[in-house]
Amino acid sequence: MSADQRDSVKPTLIDELCRYLYSLVLLLLIPLVLFKLAGKKNSQGADHSHGRFERFGMVPAPRQKNGYLFHCVSVGEVVAASCVIKQLLLAEPNTSITVTTTTATGSARVRDIFGEKVNHFYLPFDLPIFMLLMLRRVQPKAMLITEVELWPNLIHTCWKQNIPVIVINARMTSRSAVRYKKIGKLFEPLLLKISHVCAQGQDDYRNYLSLGLSSNKLTLTNNIKFDQAASVNQNIKGFMKLEQHDGPVLVAGSTHAPEESQILEAAAILWNVHPNLKVVIVPRHPERFDEVAELLTTKKIPFTRSSVGTTSHAGVSVVLLDEMGKLNDAYSVATVAFVGGSIAQKGGHNALEPAAFSLPILMGPNVYNNPVICDYLVERGALTIIHDAVSIAEACNTFLSSDQLCKKAGRAAGLVLEENSGALDKTIECIAGFTER
Repeated sequence: MSADQRDSVKPTLIDELCRYLYSLVLLLLIPLVLFKLAGKKNSQGADHSHGRFERFGMVPAPRQKNGYLFHCVSVGEVVAASCVIKQLLLAEPNTSITVTTTTATGSARVRDIFGEKVNHFYLPFDLPIFMLLMLRRVQPKAMLITEVELWPNLIHTCWKQNIPVIVINARMTSRSAVRYKKIGKLFEPLLLKISHVCAQGQDDYRNYLSLGLSSNKLTLTNNIKFDQAASVNQNIKGFMKLEQHDGPVLVAGSTHAPEESQILEAAAILWNVHPNLKVVIVPRHPERFDEVAELLTTKKIPFTRSSVGTTSHAGVSVVLLDEMGKLNDAYSVATVAFVGGSIAQKGGHNALEPAAFSLPILMGPNVYNNPVICDYLVERGALTIIHDAVSIAEACNTFLSSDQLCKKAGRAAGLVLEENSGALDKTIECIAGFTER
């Protein structure tokens, strides 16, 4: 945001009052949030509360100032932003990059992808003093928010410090736009303080316009997930030696309840026709690993946990992938993929991950998180929408019974990635417009 643009934005009394009330409510909720965080444990049993000081703005400083500050809510946003971060690291090797997340799974994904190449900490609670402490510690030349998480005090404090805020791969569903219109007195001033929005789709672009964002602050870049998925390492060596398995493999990725039950019911049907079928279940959240293990035990289905073995034994038909960062390893050995959060009311997770491995894809009807991507995949014949265990079994049987149909759907998925690449370059160009001055 230029000095002239910044000076043209004048906080109104209503804006100040709304942020004050919002901050007061958030302040009252902090003890409850801290209590929940203190009780959480990750899949290895480690206490998450080590980040509690970071949530109050006491964050580790980057190796040098005037770098980039990315905020990614959780795993999906980290993965989406990863190709942008890698490009910036390549183009500006002497510039520091800091990545914040709000979840432990997101934090783990940052470490898995980047190790020590980036500075990382949890985003502080969205109160002015905590955000100011963070920004003074990091002193970024730009704040980059991935997809949708717009914190009022974070954006306001960046605006006060004359730090441009750019929303990359920005998502704004019609459902979200309706909700934001209901709090227009808080949301409209927030939009004025955003420097630029890189919309991931035409609907997102239109919805930002409908909320009052000026067209000169909007760029339709399309979805960087296409570029990110296309860059997935195709040289993955395999997973649990399933690449040597003489039979099909169904991978159910990023699942929520009751999707695991639906997959297992479908598998019971499929095993009658395809007895060599292996099923890999990958719960979205690590805190559910034990829950899914208990489900398998209750159903008396022999299974292997990936964390305790490197091989899927001949007499075991189900693998529970209970480790973070290995979903693509599983997709690399799959014959068919189911993408979770789509039977469950979660909006559907990233269908482009299995598309990168040229797989036929199954999803439930709830795909509102990525409607454009899913529409492309459906139109090309790469994605089949299912609704329950029976339709999962029917769709899987179609692909498993015809190698020709299976390969055709897989090739269509790969073609969608090729045809929609280019968002990364557009996004980098938008960022450069605010940092190369």
